[in-house]
Amino acid sequence: GVSDVVGMDTELDYTFPKYNPNPEDVEMLHSMAAAVREHKADLAFGFDGDGDRCGVVDDEGEEIFADKIGLMLARDLAPLNPGATFVVDVKSTGLYATDPILSAHGCKVIYWKTGHSYIKRKSAEVGALAGFEKSGHFFMNGELGYGYDCGLTAAAAILAMLDRNPGQKLSDMRKALPVAFTSLTMSPHCGDEVKYGVVDDVVKEYQDLFAAGGSILGRRVTEVITVNGVRVHLEDGSWVLVRASSNKPEIVVVVESTRSEDDMRALFRQEVKPRLGDRVGKYNQEI
Repeated sequence: GVSDVVGMDTELDYTFPKYNPNPEDVEMLHSMAAAVREHKADLAFGFDGDGDRCGVVDDEGEEIFADKIGLMLARDLAPLNPGATFVVDVKSTGLYATDPILSAHGCKVIYWKTGHSYIKRKSAEVGALAGFEKSGHFFMNGELGYGYDCGLTAAAAILAMLDRNPGQKLSDMRKALPVAFTSLTMSPHCGDEVKYGVVDDVVKEYQDLFAAGGSILGRRVTEVITVNGVRVHLEDGSWVLVRASSNKPEIVVVVESTRSEDDMRALFRQEVKPRLGDRVGKYNQEI
C-alpha cells in the first residue's frame, strides 16, 4: 500500500536553528521521537546534511542507533543469505558476536576500524552482504545496494525488512534483540597534535591490565582489540572503547553494559572518564 510520509524540518536554513542534522545528535533524535508520537507514525528516518547517513526512531519513540538497526537487518537477512559476512565498526554493539540467529545461519561478523571509508573498503574486500557503522552509515551490497553509503538506500532496506515481517512493528524487532545498554558516542576535546599519543598510552594501559589478568568494576578483561584505538571486552560481554577521532581534535568514547543502564554509566564514570582524566578536555555530551 501507499505510505503516508510526514516531512519534518525540511526547509533549508543554514543557521541550523533547531539542531545539527546528525543521526547521532540527541536533540535531533528527540525531535524525531516527538514527531513519531504526535503523528502516531510507524517510524521516523533522519538524514544528515549530505544524505549518506540515516537515523531511526521506532513506533514507540525509541531511538535505535545504526549498529542495533544493522543487527536487526542482519538477523532478518541471515535466513535469506546463509553464510553471509557482515562488517561492523568497533563502536558497534557486541551483540553481533554472540547473536544466535547469525550463528545458526553460519554468518560471519568482522569488527573493523571506524570510518566510512574503512568500512566501505573492508565490506568490498571481504564480499560482505552489508556493512554497518554506528554513526549511521550503511553499506548494502548485492541486491540491496551498490556498496556505498546512502541514507535513502538504508531507509529502503529497513522498510523492506518491515514489509517482510508484516506482523511485527519496529519496536517488536528492537525488543527481540538480546539486551545490551549502549552509551551515546561521547567525545572529549583533545588536540590533534596529542590525541594519538593519548590513545597510544591508554592502549598500553589496557594491554598491561589484560596481561596482568586484571579486571574492570569486578569483571575480568577477556580481550583487547587494538584495530582502531582500544576496545576492551569484559567477561560478562560488556566493553569500553577509546579511540582518536579521525577528523576532529577529539577522543571518542563508547561503553556498553550487558547488565543495566546504571552499570553502563558506571563503566564511563568510574572507569573511562577517570582513566582519561585531565589528558582530555570538555566532553561534547556525557551519560
